Amino acid sequence: MMPDRRSFAMPAGLVAVLAGLHAPALAQVETVQTRDGTEIRVETVVGGLNHPWGMAFLPDGRLLVTERNTGHLYILQTDNTLSEPLAGVPEVFAEGQGGLMDVALDPDFEENGLVYLSYAKPGEGGAATALGRGRLADGRIEGFEDIFVQEPFVTGSAHFGNRIEFSPDGAYLYLALGERFRFDPAQDLSNHMGTVIRIRPDGSVPEDNPFVGDEDAEDEIWSYGHRNIEAMDFQPGTGALWIAEMGPYGGDELNRIEKGANYGWPVVSWGDNYDGSEIPDPPTHPEFADAVIQWTPVISPSGMVFYEGDMFPAWQGSALLGGLSSQAVIRVAFDGDRVREAERLPLPARIRDVATAPDGSVYLLTDEDDGSVWRMSRMD
Repeated sequence: MMPDRRSFAMPAGLVAVLAGLHAPALAQVETVQTRDGTEIRVETVVGGLNHPWGMAFLPDGRLLVTERNTGHLYILQTDNTLSEPLAGVPEVFAEGQGGLMDVALDPDFEENGLVYLSYAKPGEGGAATALGRGRLADGRIEGFEDIFVQEPFVTGSAHFGNRIEFSPDGAYLYLALGERFRFDPAQDLSNHMGTVIRIRPDGSVPEDNPFVGDEDAEDEIWSYGHRNIEAMDFQPGTGALWIAEMGPYGGDELNRIEKGANYGWPVVSWGDNYDGSEIPDPPTHPEFADAVIQWTPVISPSGMVFYEGDMFPAWQGSALLGGLSSQAVIRVAFDGDRVREAERLPLPARIRDVATAPDGSVYLLTDEDDGSVWRMSRMD
């Protein structure tokens, strides 16, 4: 029997979100219970954000937060108030899924102050995902400049992808890219659509990238055959790079990224096309790398972090994924070669991003017109 490939959303009528416009006070949103019985408090740290998308903790405990639709970058202060929008942020293509997206700190941030932003860049022919960097100073981003721009610019407002991760040694920068809802280009190495790219922090290309020297391929490409990646992180201890990407009508995937590997989209998928037409399952084409986990119905993964904090000892070593359509945090456990969904924490909103705070609590962004920063902490 064919698996049920219908998309779904978990029940969201738990409680109303208690969040005013950029409200500084912590307000309880919900209490949830983990599989081992741990009681978790979910609180609104600040509300009134227009589709917050990415976040990164500064060394002093403050939090950088992006807004997709407005193109604003804020600093969430340690007293839980938001700064004014920072100046010096690039102009963005704010349509559909495009806008200002991920944010990351340079591995040497405490010395150089560099902040990296990924965004939908407007240009001739439409828009493209771009990645740039500038220095955080005096309430602004100084000297922002692009270090990578996806080729080509295309029309449309879907599947920009976008997650930024640095390798554990800080030597390389990885950017996850969607295929802009164009399907076939994900199999064409002459463009960046549907790829994970690998560059140095200054934008230069490492000579050991898998397609360097191939006249028919873009030098930055590390892996390809992806659909729409909005979740990515390195696994502590192993150095493995993991991504979660959105499938079509079913078939969201958790993939371990290997150098030069082809992940098969749109030739194969564990899901089907939105019009109901079937796509061959990955085992029919063993030349492609297959998913480690696939979700049908979908979870719509966005945001991912391997948990290393002390507040939730049972979660250490697990990956926490944000769920959009699933309205949840999904915990994936890793035990050697065994990888499985360990539990799902239902929440009353679409979860766009997940991050671990310095104190071991977990911060979440909700994908809403009146979006919020939430904090998950133990009740005891």
